[in-house]
Amino acid sequence: MMDVQRFRVLRAVAEHGSFNRAAAALHLTPSAVSQHMAALERSVGTEVVARSTRGVTLTEAGRIMVGAAESVAAELEDARRRIDRLGTGRAQLTVATFTTGGRVLLPGALARLTAAHPDTVLHVREGEPEQSVPLVRQGAADLALAYHFDGPLPDGQGPRPGVRWTPLMEDPLHAVLPEDHPLAARETLDLAELASEPWVLGCLKTEAYLRRYAERAGFAPEIRGTTTDYFFARTLVASGLGVSLVPSLAHTPAVAGLRTVPLAAPAPARHLGVLTLTRHADRPRTATLVRALREQAAALSTVSTGSSPRPPRGRA
Repeated sequence: MMDVQRFRVLRAVAEHGSFNRAAAALHLTPSAVSQHMAALERSVGTEVVARSTRGVTLTEAGRIMVGAAESVAAELEDARRRIDRLGTGRAQLTVATFTTGGRVLLPGALARLTAAHPDTVLHVREGEPEQSVPLVRQGAADLALAYHFDGPLPDGQGPRPGVRWTPLMEDPLHAVLPEDHPLAARETLDLAELASEPWVLGCLKTEAYLRRYAERAGFAPEIRGTTTDYFFARTLVASGLGVSLVPSLAHTPAVAGLRTVPLAAPAPARHLGVLTLTRHADRPRTATLVRALREQAAALSTVSTGSSPRPPRGRA
């Protein structure tokens, strides 16, 4: 018989990569975590984690069990929320979103949802995809407006059975320069042309992304400033601290003294989409909001820089 607590411990071990870190997150002792894993392995008859001096990794059986653990956790959370609704008679919908996507796409989509389902109680939780994607997998959010770059979804696992990723649009990253920069009048730029420039970045993930593209272009960027806010990064560019790489949706509100220049192909881009649990995706309110987000993305033909977000490449 499967134990829900052992599922919870397995999920923590998978997330943190060690018994010690999982124990700290769960407020247990490492010995208790080890005992839970041993008991789980006895119940399924095979190893679920591979132990080494550098931590633990999931076996194939472990990955299957983590998927089952997430499904169980999501169902229990969904049951709790449905029971909570019995007292009010009103359906609730929790949406997780990153800042720029929420600011540009979400308000209009929520207005369409409330027009179609006026009895809905809405909750919005702001967070980067690495926080919001697990909320959907765990059943704590009904859907997440998220993004990824070249790789998989932010938890490193990508779409898998039980979840649905609906692409919305591609959001290209552009070079942001002081308006008096020698290259500011160009229509497009190759990233290599900015090899000697100092950089200011508005997102830690953008730094990793820039370094990958810069390596392909043959240089290592000199990072002069890092922030967690694209608006702040653009004000630093305007002050002369350096140049930046900013997604097109994050070019508002406008900052005086800047020029935005698209990068030549292959241009880096964020891939925006909506993550839902497959078994909940066709629920009327969830389906309405996903449809409204797709319509908002399709209608977003221009942004303040005059560039056009690209349609998605297809279902991931």
